[in-house]
Amino acid sequence: MKKNNYPSKKNNRPQRVSNFGPRQGNKKEDYAKVNGGVFVYSKPVTVAELSKAINVPSPAIIKYLFLQGKAVTINQLLDDETIGTLCLEYGYDFKKEAVVDETHFEELEIVDDPASLKERPPVVTVMGHVDHGKTTLIDTIRSSRIVDTEAGGISQNIGAYQKEIHGKRITFIDTPGHAAFTAMRARGASVTDIVVLVVAADDGVMPQTIEAIDHAKAAGVPVIVAINKMDKAGANPRKVMEELLAHDIVAEEYGGDVLCVPISAKVGTGIEELLESILLKSEMLELKANPSRYAIGTVLEANLDKGEGPKATLLVQNGTLSSGDFVVVGETYGKIRRMTDEHRAVLKNAGPATPVSVIGLSAVPSAGDRFMAFPEERQAKEIAEKRQLAKTAQQRSGTAALSLADLNNLVNAGKVKDIHIVVKADSDGTAQALKANLEKMSTDTIKVHVLSASAGAISDNDVLLASASGAFIYGFNVRPDARVRQKAEENHVEIRLHKIIYELLDEMEAVMKGMVVVEKVESVTGQAEIRHIYKISKVGTIGGSYVTSGVIKAGSKVRLLRAGVVIYEGTLGSLKRYKEDAKEVKEGYECGLTIEGYNDIKEGDVVEGYELVEKK
Repeated sequence: MKKNNYPSKKNNRPQRVSNFGPRQGNKKEDYAKVNGGVFVYSKPVTVAELSKAINVPSPAIIKYLFLQGKAVTINQLLDDETIGTLCLEYGYDFKKEAVVDETHFEELEIVDDPASLKERPPVVTVMGHVDHGKTTLIDTIRSSRIVDTEAGGISQNIGAYQKEIHGKRITFIDTPGHAAFTAMRARGASVTDIVVLVVAADDGVMPQTIEAIDHAKAAGVPVIVAINKMDKAGANPRKVMEELLAHDIVAEEYGGDVLCVPISAKVGTGIEELLESILLKSEMLELKANPSRYAIGTVLEANLDKGEGPKATLLVQNGTLSSGDFVVVGETYGKIRRMTDEHRAVLKNAGPATPVSVIGLSAVPSAGDRFMAFPEERQAKEIAEKRQLAKTAQQRSGTAALSLADLNNLVNAGKVKDIHIVVKADSDGTAQALKANLEKMSTDTIKVHVLSASAGAISDNDVLLASASGAFIYGFNVRPDARVRQKAEENHVEIRLHKIIYELLDEMEAVMKGMVVVEKVESVTGQAEIRHIYKISKVGTIGGSYVTSGVIKAGSKVRLLRAGVVIYEGTLGSLKRYKEDAKEVKEGYECGLTIEGYNDIKEGDVVEGYELVEKK
């Protein structure tokens, strides 16, 4: 119907439907109406409003309610039960619709008419271990694109590009790897349809390969494995597929559903087969979108250009973005003044799954911000201002982290069905054992999901994965440094540290049963990095140190960390400043220290001081 469409202002622009339905300038919006014998409303209505909608005189409604024992006036708001009773009395069905505020368009669930849906290109992210040929593969795919109008090399302009094969397009997103992939997901941006996992045929599954698998699984994105470096003498694709079995990546050759394609990014063999596999997976996913509506999508990257001002790379995920559209991006807005593709070619329209570079925004947005196009500048500006106010209020109030105590309360309230955990330990064997035991705790009502279990210090990447998945981190005999602790606080991720396996398992079991956990919580006072070693026969080994965070206190409990792994736990033996005993040394100052009964300290080690506090 015409009233459901916005009029086109330009001849080259397709007529598009708003993501929120019709908007009628400054007129009062229709939130209560009859549609096919059904009274549809979105908020409480008065007697007068109901009377007008169902075509029944107000006195008749007031009289009916009076006989039912309810005295109402013509301007009185009616509750849902009364509205339902009146509708049934006068021959109408009724339905209350939930309304999504335009200010929070990320929460909008767009339901398109099936007839308006068209097939769209898949959006692909390439991930894998360092030196396994991920960058070479991306470069090979990009440079292999042949366009009749182009001569010579391709000038890559934005962080995404499209590849055409057999008349169909594939959109590739350039990312530094799984960290960036998860950083965007942590901001609520799910842009990837398929992950291509690059594994070297002569090297096999490596730590970052496992991390990439964990991140793809947590995002619920299907994986296609590109077994790279098949041109090398030691290439063994079967070994790669067997190693992937341990991480629940089962190739089709072994009865699974994961496509594994042998390639050589360096030589260029197998690239077409890989692209065909992506198209095959895309057909199975039945990826569709509606190009006949105003665009909605995600910011891939943004920067401030000296000549052109705020510049952003946008991925259109649904609808059509046109030059001249008014857009809200994050908490800013603007008018699309120019839109270009990866070859700097100017575009008038960009359909679903198309990456474009745009200028015309009033400020630089952030990667992962959502955007949406609107037909009027006034509307876009008003929504952007509301979003900015909402963000400021949220920053002032802060967001509570989902701590173990919160989880305990939610279990007692019966509101938890899944618990997500990231496990880091001092050895891979311990990490896998913890994963197995934690997942065995799953019950019929609560499932425990270990998103990742690996050896080594707790890293930024672990915090990102936990933040994106609503998980908390269990560390066993490993410690986060001050920078990782700060990142965890910023992302509202709780880190739980243990050194005895059964205590960790007992804690999780108690939480799942809704029991109160009484524990001694560690309060880290500070960390000091050992920069010089001095050996004195009567004293032992002295560490010339620099306090990097907090404060180191004389006589406190300490642990010695080497590459984030706990080497020794004990008590601080002595603490000095310029040959004088010190009660404490604060951040930014140097000191000399010893650890009681332990001399095997090395340059680069970290001494962490802590206190124990009993807490429920």
